[in-house]
Amino acid sequence: MRISPTLTWYFGKHVLISILGILALLIGLIMIGDSIELLRRAGGKPDATVSIVFQMAASRIPFMTEKVLPFAVLFGSMFSFWKLTGNQELVVTRAAGVSAWQFLLPPILCALILGTIQVTALNPLSSILLQRYEMLEARYLQNNVNVMNLSSSGLWLRQGTQDGQAVIYAREVRSQEGDKIDLRNVTVFRFENSDDFTTRMDAKRAMLEPGTWHFYDVWTFNPGQASTFNSEQMLPTNLTARKIQDSFASPETMSFWNLKPFINLLERAGFNATRHRIHFHSLLSRPLLLCAMVLIAAAFCLKFSRRRRVSLVIGGGVASGFILYFCTDVISALGVSGGIPPILSAWAPAGISLLLGVSTLLHLEDG
Repeated sequence: MRISPTLTWYFGKHVLISILGILALLIGLIMIGDSIELLRRAGGKPDATVSIVFQMAASRIPFMTEKVLPFAVLFGSMFSFWKLTGNQELVVTRAAGVSAWQFLLPPILCALILGTIQVTALNPLSSILLQRYEMLEARYLQNNVNVMNLSSSGLWLRQGTQDGQAVIYAREVRSQEGDKIDLRNVTVFRFENSDDFTTRMDAKRAMLEPGTWHFYDVWTFNPGQASTFNSEQMLPTNLTARKIQDSFASPETMSFWNLKPFINLLERAGFNATRHRIHFHSLLSRPLLLCAMVLIAAAFCLKFSRRRRVSLVIGGGVASGFILYFCTDVISALGVSGGIPPILSAWAPAGISLLLGVSTLLHLEDG
């Protein structure tokens, strides 16, 4: 027997409303927790007003929505199936000849749609707002003055100095070896009191060495004075190759549509793009992961419908969510460290969850 369009719409709407309701509840709890924590951190910062704190908390909402969406799909689907089973609606549907695979098709389609919306629309919005959050955090909570930006036209760095700041622009990153970075065609702008321009330096080459920038073939320009040439010149710095690598935009602050070009840019510049590659493939696997959550929820609810153990359903669902979260972090860490291929570490959580859900349903389903 084929499931009717009316029944398809009913099941799909029922599950979707439950998922969105659970998602709203989780986001509300996270928003409250984030606001409290940010208020605590801003306690000794006079510039971090309550308005700034709530802007920061609001900026994290799309990012946290991405994080909790798989759990919202799992718990929302479980709640929906539990309610349908308690009202005997699934029992009547199965008695009419509709198999579990047929009435699971609408929820799976909803999960696919939610996953696609997350990747194509929610993720770009999340990346923009998360960048704003990190900018506000660095400005008001961390007093961080070291900023790095890698673009197709070159590398931009900013660092604090004893009398102000220095902005370093390199048109080419030649190599990175250990604690040293080799830059070519470098321009340095030095400022006093953050915004008073004092000196410009043009160098053919710059080497980042421990505690200092080493410039070669340097022309120095000071306002109102003749330019001077030096074969070598030093500039103290607190930057290291590790700090520069870590200060790249985190994968979460990159839009899905910009990740692939940025990965290619990082690799051409000689930097490690493993974290960004794992994040890119994790986003690609997200619709599959959400479908797996629906299947796992259905597996628990079918068991519940036969044994009537509410505690088993709730406990099993919560345990599955935490195990999935823990395994995802462990597998991702293995991918970043090179223990397993990055693509495998990104697709493994979704693939394993899907196989578990399908195998459990095949074991429980009798028609």
